[in-house]
Amino acid sequence: MINSVNLVGNLTRDPSIRQTSGGTNILDFGIAVNDRVKDSSGNWTDYANFFDIVVFGNRAESLSKILTKGMRVAVNGKLRYSSWQKDGSKRSKIEIIANDIDIMQRKGESQGGYQQQNGGQQSYQQNNQQQAYQPQQQSYQQDDYYQSDIPFNYPM
Repeated sequence: MINSVNLVGNLTRDPSIRQTSGGTNILDFGIAVNDRVKDSSGNWTDYANFFDIVVFGNRAESLSKILTKGMRVAVNGKLRYSSWQKDGSKRSKIEIIANDIDIMQRKGESQGGYQQQNGGQQSYQQNNQQQAYQPQQQSYQQDDYYQSDIPFNYPM
């Protein structure tokens, strides 16, 4: 069986770090991953999925100094199920134990999103630096390459 998860999302809260009695660092944070579904009328509806992420060891301390709420990250890890009793009722959760975390923006860089303004109103801001990819047109002439340079038969 394979237990592997890959997610890209934004931090929903600032990470919190703690230590085990043995001195191992544990970093906890949450991410929101957007999903899009077509409803019965054919319109696309966006909704967020929320995941708890846990990082162990030296990386936990390093990441606690870098990560902040709203940052975009890519997480590669595995699922872990845990259950416990609290106040006579059984509780459970599934969290992601991170193997790799890629930071997809610089600290303080805006990714766009909902921002609360002074009057308590929310507005959506888009990052103007993100522009659609425009491939450059390249023209090749037959003399630019030779059939023998291609490692397989390609009809000309």
